[in-house]
Amino acid sequence: MLDIKALNQFYSGSHILWDVNLSVPTGSCTCLMGRNGMGKTTLLKCIMGLLPTVSGEILYDGQDLRKITADRRASAGIGYVPQGREIFSQLTVEENLRIGLTSGRRKLKEIPETIFAMFPVLKKMLRRRGGDLSGGQQQQLAIGRALVLEPTLLILDEPTEGIQPNIVHEIGDIIMRLNHEANLTVLLVEQKLPFARRVASEFRIIDKGRVVAADRIAGLTDDLVRHHLTV
Repeated sequence: MLDIKALNQFYSGSHILWDVNLSVPTGSCTCLMGRNGMGKTTLLKCIMGLLPTVSGEILYDGQDLRKITADRRASAGIGYVPQGREIFSQLTVEENLRIGLTSGRRKLKEIPETIFAMFPVLKKMLRRRGGDLSGGQQQQLAIGRALVLEPTLLILDEPTEGIQPNIVHEIGDIIMRLNHEANLTVLLVEQKLPFARRVASEFRIIDKGRVVAADRIAGLTDDLVRHHLTV
């Protein structure tokens, strides 16, 4: 599904990503892990075309995304939920969801009912402004907005950050449902180990801009956690 090869990225003269090689198998839920400041969000932004790269390849179904503008990556089938959600706080829930309609592969005219089946709270709050929602509700809105695109790859950056525990569990349920039932391939950045072990099928660890470990989630040993994830 997604294959990154020898990717290098610089920011203000600093070498951030070093020859990154990373694969996300079709149908997997792959968790990108690492301490703060190791390059996780930078890598996601490179995949989405929000940051430039110096060299390497980002192959999505065999097509090099580096040759595709950022605005066309959504219509190529990639949904992205950034860190901090970044919903439009002054727009209503409905308006936030409708923004994604014209960017999807089929250019839908109406919000799919599947969004409301998955997030019933959004249907109840269609007329409410995004900024008036709780953190958990905003996260659901951000995921729903990405799903309006009908993606084949969903990228989530810290989906549990600042979310109350009961909604964290619900979001985990939704990710697993999308991955297992809808066969949606998922790439997520996540710091919470119990959450990652619950929802992910694969893990990749990035340390100082380099991928240092990759395996099935069962291979995430205490030794790896101690060396690369604990603070």
